Amino acid sequence: MILDIIYTLTDSLHVMYKKIPRSPPLIRAQELGVAAMEPTPEAIPLLTPYKMAGSSFSLAHRVVLAPLTRQRSYGNVPQPHAAVYYGQRATAGGMLITEATGVSDTAQGYKDTPGVWTAEQVEAWRPVVDAVHAKGAVIFCQLWHVGRVSSYEFQPGGAAPVSSTETMVGPQVRHDGTVEEFSPPRRLTVEEIPAIVDDFRKAARNAVQAGFDGVEIHGGNGYLIEQFLKDSANNRDDDYGGSLENRCRFALEVVDAVTKEVGGHRVGIRFSPFMDYMDCHDSDPHALGLHLATKLNDHGILYLHMIEPRMALVDGRRVVPKRLLPYREAFKGTFIANGGYDREEGDKAIASGYADLVSFGRLFLANPDLPKRLELNAPLNKYNRMTFYISDPVVGYTDYPFLS
Repeated sequence: MILDIIYTLTDSLHVMYKKIPRSPPLIRAQELGVAAMEPTPEAIPLLTPYKMAGSSFSLAHRVVLAPLTRQRSYGNVPQPHAAVYYGQRATAGGMLITEATGVSDTAQGYKDTPGVWTAEQVEAWRPVVDAVHAKGAVIFCQLWHVGRVSSYEFQPGGAAPVSSTETMVGPQVRHDGTVEEFSPPRRLTVEEIPAIVDDFRKAARNAVQAGFDGVEIHGGNGYLIEQFLKDSANNRDDDYGGSLENRCRFALEVVDAVTKEVGGHRVGIRFSPFMDYMDCHDSDPHALGLHLATKLNDHGILYLHMIEPRMALVDGRRVVPKRLLPYREAFKGTFIANGGYDREEGDKAIASGYADLVSFGRLFLANPDLPKRLELNAPLNKYNRMTFYISDPVVGYTDYPFLS
């Protein structure tokens, strides 16, 4: 009954957006770089069960929905169509991670991204969680603070965004070719940092109250935590800057606060040491990643989610660089790999023990029944970049077709 009402609401909202082109038709798997594997009697590694140690989560397969910003949470509040979107991608024994979700009113930097700092937001998340749980899946909420990747218009009272630094992010070219500009940030004082840590703690508590099975701390992609981690952005000379240990202090304080609030068995974290997104890069990404992976063991968190370096070209084919093994070996919990994986590369990662789980972003966005398509080696829907961040509650969001 609830989902019937949700579908009715999304259909009515869709009327406003009829002129936007529909999502593209099916293409062959090879066109997306997915190898055409012949059916075999052996188990498909990505579709084998997995028990997440230290938790009650027994997964039926290793295919995880990666966090994907969709910008359809009007006024920073999750909408009924989000329950449809996540419910479509939920399968019995599957695991989903939500889009990046703001921890406070200063954490925002994009239009219509969700939050979890108000009672209204918490209540709005409940139907989303219920839709996923109704399918027998697990769902984690990704907690996010954008830091300097923001502008005055998104900040309370038109204030400056906060960061580890006063250095501004340079203009960024968006997926549609437009240029995005940001406002000069204000450097957080040492005395202000505990309040930001506490925002993550309270957001984690709120997420669990909304019914989420756990939370993922967003520590990558050039946002606030990474602005402390990486030496290109962190020019501090206090306890939060300079040495590797000092630059990691803020991230580990957030982990400590969140685990104490909701329990390590409900906490994961995502890092991208090799990425240089939003002017964030490090002079020694390997040392940074290894230090973090090792230190996280002291906090007993459930999983570490890491992003591969950018895809490499080998014999004219794009392949995953596979440079995460040292961190997989250093971290004692569940390890999730992300970054350009397809069925062939994902199967190799699982079969070799390189990763416990593999998260898929754009392929899962465009293929709500991705685990079934991987099982059957079926054709894949092609994703449409131009509808990634539009406001339509249906187009490019819930209208990607399932296998008939």
